[in-house]
Amino acid sequence: MITGTEESAPRRISGWLAALFGIVSVAVALGVSELATGLSGGDQSLIGALGAWVIDTVPSSMAKWAIDLFGTYDKVALIVSIVAVALLIGAIVGLATRKTFLVAVAAFIAFGAVAFVAASQDPLADLSSAAVASLVAVVVGLLSMALFFLTGTKDREPDAARRTFLRSAGAVTALALASAITGRWAIARMATAVRRDASVLPVVDAAERVTAAPPGAQVVGAVDLITPNDEFYKIDTAVTSPLVNPDNWSLKISGMVDRPFEMTYDQLLELPMVERYVTLSCVSNRVGGGLVGNAKWTGVPLSHVLDLARVQEGATQIVGRSVDDFTVGFPTEVAFDGREALIAVGMNGEPLPVDHGYPARLVVAGLYGYVSATKWLSEIELTTWDAFDAYWVPRGWSKQGPIKTQSRIDRPLHNRRIQAGMETIAGVAWAPNRGISKVEVSIDDGPWMEADLAESISDDSWRQWSLAWQATEGRHLVAVRATDGTGETQTDALAPPRPDGATGWHTISVVVEA
Repeated sequence: MITGTEESAPRRISGWLAALFGIVSVAVALGVSELATGLSGGDQSLIGALGAWVIDTVPSSMAKWAIDLFGTYDKVALIVSIVAVALLIGAIVGLATRKTFLVAVAAFIAFGAVAFVAASQDPLADLSSAAVASLVAVVVGLLSMALFFLTGTKDREPDAARRTFLRSAGAVTALALASAITGRWAIARMATAVRRDASVLPVVDAAERVTAAPPGAQVVGAVDLITPNDEFYKIDTAVTSPLVNPDNWSLKISGMVDRPFEMTYDQLLELPMVERYVTLSCVSNRVGGGLVGNAKWTGVPLSHVLDLARVQEGATQIVGRSVDDFTVGFPTEVAFDGREALIAVGMNGEPLPVDHGYPARLVVAGLYGYVSATKWLSEIELTTWDAFDAYWVPRGWSKQGPIKTQSRIDRPLHNRRIQAGMETIAGVAWAPNRGISKVEVSIDDGPWMEADLAESISDDSWRQWSLAWQATEGRHLVAVRATDGTGETQTDALAPPRPDGATGWHTISVVVEA
């Protein structure tokens, strides 16, 4: 029998075994909590809820550091960190439980309580599902800990105790992994995923379709002109992508409008659709970075929906709100100044992927995503410019977020060794809503040479370019700069992404060998 007295506590268990007791107990608690979430119909696990709480509470400088360090894998790094910290705490609890089992009881109850409180702050979490998952995690974690200590003390011989424990630990670890995998599968196969797979985009009138990109728009050595959906960058505040069932989804138009209304997914699909090529970029993208992509978007012009609602005079800001309460804000005039601003339902000819905003999102040409590109859109609110600051503004980012003219070298890669002779330098340049009129390349700080521009598919898309270079032996610096459609050339002044986007010329170093 395990009691709370020091005399009867299983002190014969060695320190490393006790720590392992705690680690495996926490692992199985986490794994079973994932399974409980999936089986109870939830779409946000306890780990996801804790991650969402971390994102909303950490300083913006730390969030920027994580994006800079991990890029599109920042959420994976967060989840791994949360699990690692939980396992570390489990090891400490295991060591402390050698004195009294009450430590394990208190620790697991605290874990369940913290996880539930985090879930209660997350609009994506179902509280009944979170309560079930929290309770299951506490009970299973304590049972696991009790099992380990019982198996670790029933044998008098230390070697026998270790063998018994290791067999039990292996079985429980397998249970934890199986539970986590099954739980993730159950969550992913909710009605949302099934419904998305069965969705069909409406037919777009011929006059509003885009033509296929001509062969002359793609340059050998540059990235794909149209970024595949599974390669398109993903930066957002959601730890796991919200699984929104379109049967239960609606889009609310509210605020300073004469005719506020809500519409279902099917009603949205009945509105006039258009196709447009638009390049999106994250404000956190470094000079020469990869947080930028170009896609064919299918959707309803934002101006059309706002006209239905009749925007009131004095409404100077459009606020886009996600199902997880993330917000963006941009000037109302942007929806009516002739640029492409869409409530998008399709991406590259298929319904929006879950990771990119299914069932609907905002796509606004010429604005960084943090002020415009609301994924998993749930509401569009009209208000004044001074009445509301969107998610990233109080965190130190600019309220205005026009995309700056940028260019990037894709070939050759930085620090790549190439052979002397004729070499092609190639890349992309973008200035959505303005277009690219010229790209220039400089070798070793020499004179700027005008590159050959590929055919343009739209002023809202990036444009590819190339330059033939007679490469000579030695190390060389290659720099690029672009000029947008208004005649403005990108600046060489170096600036970090914060607060309103990075600036500077992308420069690489290459070694040419004879």
